[in-house]
Amino acid sequence: MTIRRDIAEQVLECAAQLPVATVTGPRQSGKTTLCRQLFAGHPYVSLEDPAIRQFAFNDPKRFLGGYPNGAILDEVQRAPELLSYLQGLVDADATPGRWILTGSQNLSLLSQVSQSLAGRTGIFHLLPLSRREALRFPKAPATLEEALFMGGYPRIFDRQLQPSAWLGMYAASYLERDVRQILNIGNMATFQRFIQLAAGRTGQALNISELAGDCGVAPATVGNWLSVLEASYITFRLPPYFRNISKRLAKTPKLYFYDTGLACWLLGIQTPGQLRLHPLRGALFETWVVSELAKLRTRRDPALARGMYFYREKNVGEVDLLLERPQGVLLVEAKSGATPDPSMLAQPRRARRHFDATGIACGIAVAYGGDQAHHTGAGPIVPWHALGGLEDGA
Repeated sequence: MTIRRDIAEQVLECAAQLPVATVTGPRQSGKTTLCRQLFAGHPYVSLEDPAIRQFAFNDPKRFLGGYPNGAILDEVQRAPELLSYLQGLVDADATPGRWILTGSQNLSLLSQVSQSLAGRTGIFHLLPLSRREALRFPKAPATLEEALFMGGYPRIFDRQLQPSAWLGMYAASYLERDVRQILNIGNMATFQRFIQLAAGRTGQALNISELAGDCGVAPATVGNWLSVLEASYITFRLPPYFRNISKRLAKTPKLYFYDTGLACWLLGIQTPGQLRLHPLRGALFETWVVSELAKLRTRRDPALARGMYFYREKNVGEVDLLLERPQGVLLVEAKSGATPDPSMLAQPRRARRHFDATGIACGIAVAYGGDQAHHTGAGPIVPWHALGGLEDGA
């Protein structure tokens, strides 16, 4: 079953104006399906095919010349030398929407695209399904535990697969193929342990030295491995909020997985029921909230998680998420409990005083594990399945 993805209109608008549109995201997030759906008249070429990739490498001009009206070039980071030749073709004929590129390695692809196609392409990030997208499938998860456990990879929903089995194959494929393409990792067992330990730290402050000690490798190695996870859209870092931008870059970020289903699999969680009493339930729910809002935010802004931070103040404590908005900021606390209570807003209310003192308009809200919305004088308590309301109000 093919559904309409939320970024579809953005990609079409780009293709109506620029000669190239680039769609990136993790493997199996639906990039190929989206592009073939939106650009059904374009020839489709997968650079994962060794024969096609070799042809592109040996004779890039003749390869591209075989598609005079353009094409969908899938996993283009596998043949980066094409991009400089593509630049020449685009400069000679800038007809909008001729070339559609996809790729699943963020850092390598984006650096190559930025060098060769700057000003000629729009770049979009297709992440695993948001809740509103998952609901377009006939059997979307009905409970919070099911949603955390299933995650958001479309194949699981499309084919109604058992999440643990599919995610296990996904992790194995990722380890055996993608990681080896990016880094020459000698001990894959140690790297796999590193990913599992990273999953146990989702929603927590990133301490590279501590993580390195637990893995038995050097901090520099962990830094490189984290870059691999980020390049492959497995994890991302959420910076702290400071009005001084240089401070945001210098202070410790928090680590999050884009997909709670993958995090659950790495943690050895085998059924949704285990999540009811699991010690990391709160961290996984916080990951759900932050990643869900990141997915919704990319619907408006192609930049990944732009304007998203966590807030920590010495005399106030921490609020899980801060969203920058045109009219000010919104502080969001994640609470996995299913029983709403106005006391859930206590921490954001304390933090709001700081913004009131500095003249920045500040709203507050709680995302919680229950099913009914509640409104208090201080701010809304929003159920887990309705977080789109927070972003729509931005």
